[in-house]
Amino acid sequence: MLKRVALYIRVSTNDQTTKNQERELRAVAKRQGWQIVQVFEDAGISGAKGRTQRPGLDAMLKGVARKEFDLVAAWSVDRLGRSLQDLVGLLSEFHAKDVDLYLHQQGLDTTTPAGKAMFQMLGVFAEFERAIIRERIMSGLARARSEGKRFGRPRIGSDIEAAIQAARRKGLGIRKIARDLGTGVSVVQRVTAAMQGKQMRKAREINAS
Repeated sequence: MLKRVALYIRVSTNDQTTKNQERELRAVAKRQGWQIVQVFEDAGISGAKGRTQRPGLDAMLKGVARKEFDLVAAWSVDRLGRSLQDLVGLLSEFHAKDVDLYLHQQGLDTTTPAGKAMFQMLGVFAEFERAIIRERIMSGLARARSEGKRFGRPRIGSDIEAAIQAARRKGLGIRKIARDLGTGVSVVQRVTAAMQGKQMRKAREINAS
């Protein structure tokens, strides 16, 4: 029974060509006795782009979900994504549908025992990478706090807040208030929401008494 294979090829700029990748992968498929059923291409699209911005990748993953082929072959890991986590995420989607992956440059073939073991190791390394990133973020936040830096939305002055509240009580619209006071619409919305919340709490207290 022939193994149904989809080729995924990608180049980052329009002055590059996908022909070399496709030619090499077709040669591999011929040697292995694979049947190429589809070729998915993203030409002139960076690997840093997400799935929604890479129509070839999106169509290929939909084909994986529908089990339209048994294996996806790509020239190199960086044709699929730009990080270890990208690769592990894709492999997980493939694994869930029993679709294998072949990466020509890295010699990764998950149809083999060695390839399956490599997939397990990639998961371990991806978790290690996530832990390092998380640790760096937390360390950076702690250092910034120790230097007195504040996070979150900037606080507005009490005079601006009072002016917004007074204007809302007069029935003025949010956009007009923002324009008149020279502040953002989101600021007026935030103060308005806080006012309404306070009024609702007060009403509940009165009803409960």
